Amino acid sequence: MATLGDMTQKSLTHHFTVQLSATRRGARLARLLTERQLDDWGLSHESATQVVAELAANAVLHGRVAGRDFRLGLLLHPGGALRIEVTDARGDRVPYVHDPAGADAESGRGLLIVEAYADRWGVDPAPAGCKVVWAELGPPGREYP
Repeated sequence: MATLGDMTQKSLTHHFTVQLSATRRGARLARLLTERQLDDWGLSHESATQVVAELAANAVLHGRVAGRDFRLGLLLHPGGALRIEVTDARGDRVPYVHDPAGADAESGRGLLIVEAYADRWGVDPAPAGCKVVWAELGPPGREYP
């Protein structure tokens, strides 16, 4: 597999965006499309698909508005970082990392997983009351992911 450093030397930028239904099926499709897109770009994808799975699940569970979709974006920067963006319709619900209640809790760990895999992540406001939750992986010189 190529490293991001290899991709940087070629000065390539890749961009992929898709709009998906705010359903469990849409969240699963986001992960599968990420795997395929990164395969097409010649990159390994384990960390990125974990991050996408968590952000897409959050968009479906916490960012869903009836009749509105969520958007997945992948951008491979010339500098080597992969930026993952998930835009949902609930700009009023800003995610934060918290320790789930109890070691046996069935939910509440998603952003802890994102934090573990991503070099950095955050939330930006988007038009029409939406928000973008983003994560960046893979600085130059480090094998992706």
